[in-house]
Parts: sequence; C-alpha cells; structure tokens
Amino acid sequence: MSEETSGKAAEAGKDCTSKTKVKVVLQWVAQAQFAGYYAAKDQGFYDKECLDVTIQEGGVNIVPQQLLQAGNVDFAVSHVTKTMVTREQGANLVNIGQVFQRGAYLQVAWADSGIKTLADLKGTKVGSWGYGNELVLFAAMKAAGVDPKKDVKVIQQPFDMSLLLKHEVDSAQAKTYNEYAQLLETKNPKTGKLYQPSDFTAINLDDSGYASYEDGIYARGDWLDDPKNAETAVKFLKASYEGWGYCRDNLDGCVDVVLKAGSALGAGHQTWMLNEVNKLIWPSPQGIGVVDPKRWKQTIDIAKLGGVLKKDPDSGAYRTDLTEKALAELKADGFDTTGDSFQGEQVEVTPGGE
Repeated sequence: MSEETSGKAAEAGKDCTSKTKVKVVLQWVAQAQFAGYYAAKDQGFYDKECLDVTIQEGGVNIVPQQLLQAGNVDFAVSHVTKTMVTREQGANLVNIGQVFQRGAYLQVAWADSGIKTLADLKGTKVGSWGYGNELVLFAAMKAAGVDPKKDVKVIQQPFDMSLLLKHEVDSAQAKTYNEYAQLLETKNPKTGKLYQPSDFTAINLDDSGYASYEDGIYARGDWLDDPKNAETAVKFLKASYEGWGYCRDNLDGCVDVVLKAGSALGAGHQTWMLNEVNKLIWPSPQGIGVVDPKRWKQTIDIAKLGGVLKKDPDSGAYRTDLTEKALAELKADGFDTTGDSFQGEQVEVTPGGE
C-alpha cells in the first residue's frame, strides 16, 4: 500500500472504535480477476467500513467452498456451479453477491481444425483444467449432444495453453481474460510475430447459449443467521463493490494495485485481464452483485442437463437483500452501481504479457 493510500485508509477508518476481522479466500492467485477486492483494501474502502480484511489467495489445492464450509474463512469467491454442487452435498453455502454478470469460459481450437461449435468436439481431444472447471464445459457439451465420457478424449491441461500450442489437444479450455490472452502474447514460430485472433477459433460458452454465472461472493447460511454477521456481510459487499467501481473507472491504477499484491504476471497481461473482467461485470443493469433469477435458472438448468446437479437448489441458495442494502448505501454516497455507460478499452497485446 502506498504512503498516499495508507493515509486514505487511516483517514477512512478514523471513526472506528474497533475493526471486525474477516477473511476472504479467492479462487486463484493474485491477479486482476480479483482486482476489486485488492482495490477495496488498498484504497481504504474496507477500513472505511471498519473491517480488517485478510485476502487469502487460492491455488490448485485450495478449494474455496471447503474452506468456507469448514469455517476457516468468512467469505469465498467461487462459481455458482461449483458451489451449488457443494451445497447439494450438504454444505450450507449461500450466494450473497453475484459479481460477474457474464461468463468467460472459452474452448479454443486452431482456426483450421474444423472445430467451430461445441458439437464439432465429438471425436476430438478436449483439454480441460479439471478441479471443478470442467463442470460447465461438460454440461454445455452434453447439451450440444456430445457426451464427455464417450464422445471425446478428455485430457487434463495445465493452467496455460501449452498443450494446444504443441497440438497435443484439439481444443483447450480458456478464459477470455486470461489464457486466451496468453495465446495472443505468444510468438508464432512460423512468422516470428505474435499470434492473431484469426489463428484460432474461440467458442464462447456464454455466447453459444450456455451462459453460466461465475465469480460470486459466498458465505455460510448459519453464519449469516447472526444479525451482527449479516451486518458485516453488508459492509464487506459495499466495500468490495466500491473496489470494483474503482477498477472500472481507473484501469491503470487498479492494475498497479494488483501488481503490488504480488501478481506473477506482467502489467500487459494484467491490463488485458482487468479490461476483460470489467466487461463481465459492467454494465450491471440491476446493480453490481444482484442475481438475475433468469440467469441463475439458466446456470442451474445447464448444470442439471449435464448431470452436474441432480436437482434445483432450494430457495435459500442465494439471497439479494444484503447486496440491496449495500447498493442502497452506495447510491446514497453517489456511487454508480450499474455502470450503464461503461465501455471496455482497446488494450494492446504485449509479448509475454510484459
């Protein structure tokens, strides 16, 4: 945190007689996918709400839903499908804020592969990360008439695009904000220049009719039963949304925050990532964090069709009242909760994401 920001935080928290300690676990390591939380901490928004927030990075062996259910953290950032699978298994996890309003899953193939739709994956080698990330892909494939158990050979890929680049898979899983950029940041050995979008076919699951809610904020239902904890949740949501608003309106400044948080990837890659993540959040017509029941149902229906979920989650699987309280306070402060005028920027691809 810079000296200037430290001053902001101190000023913001000056009216707090004490601060409530809370811990949030992310799905992955420090990167712009989670920029809003880092910005809320860096800019003093959590301090302003009298919160002492610890941000725990995720990783391959860190499952946010499990940590949340075990009571090791107070909040978790996770996907709806992953978390509802855990809820169906008996975990009392509740979506209290749906940050990403659009999905980022891609299945990427070479442009000359003949793969243009999910149906074209039949008979091919399909790369997938696993660790729960395959759930939406497999559900979408099944909905498109491709049985992931019988019609394709699934190969677990690392969290990069190396297998596709080496032609060891016919398609690879990617996110619009991360792995797809890694492809474009790589030099084509035949030309010596960076790969271009025209070199690939990117099947966007969201655009293909298999929209699925991704990053949202979760808490335990029994924890929220305590009115003090519910109040803490509203404060956490309010400050986090303010952090995302800062990142919407201050692309470069927010990238700097992410880099200071310890990102292993360069400024170029993080700038691409944040720009794409902003597109997933903004505009939020009903307000950032508000669950659209139709979108929720579509997410669940795809998961059921794919055999990922056996039935609809009960009505307590998500609640909007906490987010609505947070948004009401933000509106009173003059904060733009919908970002209706937001438009993504043109971001230059840099070699290696530097």
